[in-house]
Amino acid sequence: MHGPEHLVGLRVVAKPAVLDATVWPAAATVLRIAADDVFVINTATVDIADEHAIIEPETAFVGWELSPAEFEQHFHHHLEWQIPAQRPVFVQGLAAAVPTKFWLQDDTVLVICTAAHAHELAERCHLPHAPKAAR
Repeated sequence: MHGPEHLVGLRVVAKPAVLDATVWPAAATVLRIAADDVFVINTATVDIADEHAIIEPETAFVGWELSPAEFEQHFHHHLEWQIPAQRPVFVQGLAAAVPTKFWLQDDTVLVICTAAHAHELAERCHLPHAPKAAR
């Protein structure tokens, strides 16, 4: 397991229906933070059919890519809420009292938090501290 990597992407705020209808780049990871708000990793541009959409670079997040077994080991005792069994799924809540987001797939879990909280999450959940290169 490696330390956190800086997650560089775009923050897109637009009408929920517009976000629902958007065709995202194939390599992009699209994380729906709220009905009108997404964080898009692995792309530098998006085409949004809303002239009032807000599209800005987002550099505030870091992430650890874990196997399902590593996720269980590091977070089993630090969540006071139920992780859905379905995959893929994006969920967010407190982990060890730190605001955290999880992108759970069948074979990997991307654990995401703000860079400002990364050291605290790493300490509490026994994750590596040293950052990797930007994704």
